[in-house]
Amino acid sequence: MQALLFVALGGAVGAMLRFGISEFAVWLLGRGFPYGTLAVNLLGSLLMGILMGLILSGQMENYPWRNLIGIGFLGALTTFSTFAMDNVLLLEQGDFLKAGLNIFLNLSLTILLAVAGMALVRHHL
Repeated sequence: MQALLFVALGGAVGAMLRFGISEFAVWLLGRGFPYGTLAVNLLGSLLMGILMGLILSGQMENYPWRNLIGIGFLGALTTFSTFAMDNVLLLEQGDFLKAGLNIFLNLSLTILLAVAGMALVRHHL
């Protein structure tokens, strides 16, 4: 029951932050490209890399942090389903260049930032 509470608590905070970042991105950059989705996925991947680096190095206990931050907070902050839908909409609009760019940026940069987060922990903490 405690694990479920940690996931729910982290999820509530992550969802609110995701909403705020997405709205800010629309306000700042407009709706021409899914900047908000890209931003939350990049931030979430970097933070997940840091979290996993801390857990794997033994600097942080797996429980309850994995449930609170990894599954709850970062699970709600990042979004694969919105990423997929953003691309479907871009493709339906015939905007193949933006769809391709979005797919490339999300996939390559999220992996790169997860690796960077883990490397940051390994080399600096």
